[in-house]
Amino acid sequence: MLKISVPATSANLGPGFDSIGLALDLQLTLTVIGPSQTWQVDHPFGQEVSNDANNLIVKTALSLVPDLTPQRIQVTSKIPLARGLGSSSTAIIAGLAMANELASAPVSKQALLLKATELEGHPDNVAPAILGGLVVATYVDQKVQAVQLPTPDLFASVYVPNEELLTSASRSALPATLPFKQAIAGSSIGNTLVAALAMKNWSLALALLEQDQFHEQYRAKLVPALALIRKMAHEMGLVGTYLSGAGPTIVTLGKQADLLKLQTKLQQNPALTGQYHLLPVDAQGVTVTKS
Repeated sequence: MLKISVPATSANLGPGFDSIGLALDLQLTLTVIGPSQTWQVDHPFGQEVSNDANNLIVKTALSLVPDLTPQRIQVTSKIPLARGLGSSSTAIIAGLAMANELASAPVSKQALLLKATELEGHPDNVAPAILGGLVVATYVDQKVQAVQLPTPDLFASVYVPNEELLTSASRSALPATLPFKQAIAGSSIGNTLVAALAMKNWSLALALLEQDQFHEQYRAKLVPALALIRKMAHEMGLVGTYLSGAGPTIVTLGKQADLLKLQTKLQQNPALTGQYHLLPVDAQGVTVTKS
């Protein structure tokens, strides 16, 4: 039996737009039961997600190995769909990893990263999901460059609103251009964030997470909980709150004890009725076990 586990990811990390991502210990697990006459996908997502060859996991697997023998697979996941925690990326990587394990000539992890990035369009979710931990990545001229930084000694307070926010809607809120001075400011903040993360200067990094110039201010109207949670965290002396991916999930990074207190306070607010998770960083990325 083949089992594949892929972690959720939190991308963008403030000014790290489309380039910085963090793997979190909330898993999608795919189990290959065995060969079948046709593709069968048992999953908990309801009728809106296909359970045959049209399933994203299967379509992704076949994009890597077109002649793959149909299988019956079982998928379990606690990662909410369309919430900014990399649910589509986990499906893509699970499919690629399955195909790679069942293929007669498996490819390298770097090749899987390139394929996943081509399918997803950018590497900020797929890179940490494959490699684990904190990853800075870029995709230019059909080439992916990914650099793993030290795994943060931090936890993530994750607030998931009940309402989904499609990436297409979130993307449409962004401007077509930015003023030159704003772009320079955003770039300098992002560069300094990467330096702080590389040097494990967590206090500086957490402050810089809240200084994005590229996307949060334009998406804020779509996710009113962002300003509310950031304000409540500031009242407790905590910085490090940002919009995860395209939203609407909101993440605050910090020490576990501080985040427990923050979540207790947030849960008392009647406007914040979504789901709460307190997650460590996943340092492994995608894992494969055989039995």
